[in-house]
Amino acid sequence: LIVAQEKGFFRRHGLDVILSREVSWANIRDKVAVGALDGGQMLAAMPIAATLGLAGLAKPMITALSLDLNGNAVTVSQALYQQIVRLVPAAAGAPAAMAAGLKRLIDQRKAAGAPPLVLGVVFPFSSHNYLLRYWLATAGIDPDNDVRMAVVPPPLMIANLAARRIDGFCVGEPWNQRAVELGIGRVAIASYDIWNNHPEKVLGVARDWASRHPNTHRALIAAIVEAAQWIDDPSNRPEVARIIAGRAYVDVPEDIVAMSMTGTLKYGPDEPPRTLPDFNVFHRYAANFPWLSHAEWTLTQMRRWGQIDESVDIAAVASAVYRPDIFREVSAMLDLPCPVDDRKIEGRHAEPWTLDRASRPIAMGPDRFCDDRIFEPADTVGYLAGLTPSIADARDRPRRDLPSIRPSFV
Repeated sequence: LIVAQEKGFFRRHGLDVILSREVSWANIRDKVAVGALDGGQMLAAMPIAATLGLAGLAKPMITALSLDLNGNAVTVSQALYQQIVRLVPAAAGAPAAMAAGLKRLIDQRKAAGAPPLVLGVVFPFSSHNYLLRYWLATAGIDPDNDVRMAVVPPPLMIANLAARRIDGFCVGEPWNQRAVELGIGRVAIASYDIWNNHPEKVLGVARDWASRHPNTHRALIAAIVEAAQWIDDPSNRPEVARIIAGRAYVDVPEDIVAMSMTGTLKYGPDEPPRTLPDFNVFHRYAANFPWLSHAEWTLTQMRRWGQIDESVDIAAVASAVYRPDIFREVSAMLDLPCPVDDRKIEGRHAEPWTLDRASRPIAMGPDRFCDDRIFEPADTVGYLAGLTPSIADARDRPRRDLPSIRPSFV
């Protein structure tokens, strides 16, 4: 959105746009719901949650545009990292061993009667929450019983980690790199390594707004797609970092933003940056296409963790909220290749591959999960039954609302 504004893509498509910097994800959701905002950058699960009325105002929303893939990481405090490495030395550089070490530490703390570790996520309905839970569960850690999960706004993660109110968090950049740079945090795993090229944020609008303003909606999507193309040119990434680091936007040092934006990530204060070229993907790999399989995977995680029950028709909700049909209209207008199918099997590619079922072949990136599990959209029931902790009967896991750590506590 920032690049579409600053580089003139909105104007090119006849749009006069005002960007409004909001204080929280809930604020964006509620302002879009009541019409105070015409649309907004949302976490991929937010339009689904708003449509289902899971929190805040119940308002049918849609997304016809995915804004990006990947972009997050799990960071733990230096103190927690040192405890894990003492228990499992192999954790110093291996994400799988890190999760196993965390499990061993949690078991030790339980046996000693110590309070649970507190892990921050940015919003209950977010890839941050679901991917952190997924990673923990692969090591046998139950996020609802073995640790305490709390909602913390992204800009407050650093202060809460420094004050030891939380022991770690899953958040986007630049907050992981900021924690490393300040010497208070250590990256445990990038979200890319939990699920390669996972969905992250979307453009969300109210369904009735899209019905009233179809041409404006399509122009908005077209402008942002062109901005995403421009951003994904590696030669433009330094300028992207300079633009978004400014006081009007992220307001952190440019070199911190540039780290992940130019394809590197520093895991520890005394370590050289690692090369992660796909840490941020904005257009390539069909990144802008609103895959129904992405929505359906998200809904399975909502079901897995008790946010919805078996009465929710996963396929029907995904089709109502994610709108690949609208995206196809825009991609045809821009003469861009576009997938033919609304869904794809997730998790079966460990290497780059080519999507042939498209208007023109599309080069795709890996899509594997850290536990090598395959998600078949046609069998969400079977997929859920095979997950650990088991949710063969979701009534065994009642809905839980995550507590918030509010700004006044910092």
